[in-house]
Amino acid sequence: MSCYSLNVLEEEPLGDDNWGETTTAITGTSEHSISQEDIARISKDLEDSVGLDCKRYLGLTVAAVLGLLVFLTPIAFILLPQILWRDDLEPCGTVCEGLFISVAFKLLILLIGTWALFFRQPKADLPRVFVFRALLLVLIFLFVFSYWLFYGVRILDSKDTNYQGIVQYAVSLVDALLFIHYLAIVLLELRQLQPMFTLKVVRSTDGESRYYSLGHLSIQRAALVVLENYYRDFTVYNPALLTASKSRAAKHMAGLKVYNVDGPGNNASGQSRAMIAAAARRRDSSHNELYYEEADHERRVKKRRARLVVAVEEAFTHIKRLQAEEQQKAPGEMMDPREAAQAIFPSMARALQKYLRTTRQQQYHSMESILQHLSFCITNNMTPKAFLERYLNPGPTLQYDRDRWFSKQWTLVSEEAVTSGLQDGIVFVLKCLDFSLVVNVKKIPFIKLSEEFIDPKSHKFVLRLQSETSV
Repeated sequence: MSCYSLNVLEEEPLGDDNWGETTTAITGTSEHSISQEDIARISKDLEDSVGLDCKRYLGLTVAAVLGLLVFLTPIAFILLPQILWRDDLEPCGTVCEGLFISVAFKLLILLIGTWALFFRQPKADLPRVFVFRALLLVLIFLFVFSYWLFYGVRILDSKDTNYQGIVQYAVSLVDALLFIHYLAIVLLELRQLQPMFTLKVVRSTDGESRYYSLGHLSIQRAALVVLENYYRDFTVYNPALLTASKSRAAKHMAGLKVYNVDGPGNNASGQSRAMIAAAARRRDSSHNELYYEEADHERRVKKRRARLVVAVEEAFTHIKRLQAEEQQKAPGEMMDPREAAQAIFPSMARALQKYLRTTRQQQYHSMESILQHLSFCITNNMTPKAFLERYLNPGPTLQYDRDRWFSKQWTLVSEEAVTSGLQDGIVFVLKCLDFSLVVNVKKIPFIKLSEEFIDPKSHKFVLRLQSETSV
């Protein structure tokens, strides 16, 4: 089993969940104080980032130098004879001049295609090289090197005077580069479009799962696709929702005690058996406690949700009234949406904070983010339901503010090499600090579809009526 690391984005929980309180506490502690553990972690992150940046820039540098060599080679093939033995060259006719136009336009098309296919902002740092891209770079290098070798031996050494043949040689190089670009499109883009595998992704903490269909990809690129879809499809990870079940299990385990029943007195032995029996009965009745606890929690959530909805509707009604009043004033006295949000926020702050605390979402919504969302809704004339959508239902990670994210490493654990392709039955794990994603790969089965012919005459029938009269 091997472990690899990927750099992606992860959310950072904030500890400020008391924005709805009316009291304010000011301390003299510096906000820039950090511990020794923080210094060690920051230094380790810096070392890792420096190594990853060097690896990334090295690959980009090699690709850029090779690309520059590819585009300058046909031009050099055409210009070198003009510079070195121009007087000995045969005159270039109409066909030769037409080849100049062909080379120019083909190089322009190749430049645009290379920019569209390769010059993209990287989304992640993969642990291993992309095999197909590395093979294409090696193929291009060998191809250009072979052309230069042939050019040096057959044209430069002999000082060939057939200039039209030299230009035709450069045109053949550009044509071959265009075919290599087509091969790159097939290997890097088209090969993975047809779905061949189904990936089941399960979050290890709460069991939330999603299914994705992928084509022929390596394990590391499949892991990258899973992480990209995770931030969009999975609800934001909330460890506070798991504390209730953990506390309930700890409470039930605390009721099970071990007694010394081998003591000398019968009284102690009988009392111990009675205590064990009582603990067992308490364990058997735990489902009733769970039922009433969940029912009480749902009742409190519905109650505070109703209060929140009413408070927000009243606040937005007040906004409409303020807008109607502002329209009668001079243009210079119009209220800014930010000021309007700050004016109506106190009327809904307490109800919103109680609801977020009951649903354990307070760590994901700061006062500043709520004010920004409220001013955005006011600016775009949105309804109270549109404003509450973010808070009534927990959304994916992408829904929350970007400043809560920080560069974080995911660890890819796989028994197979991460550069190998997906296969049926492969299981790999993506680990982060708080949880992990377990990915199970299944191949899409081969579907055999048969056809059955239905004879149109089989639907015809004859209706025979039997008369029941005496006539």
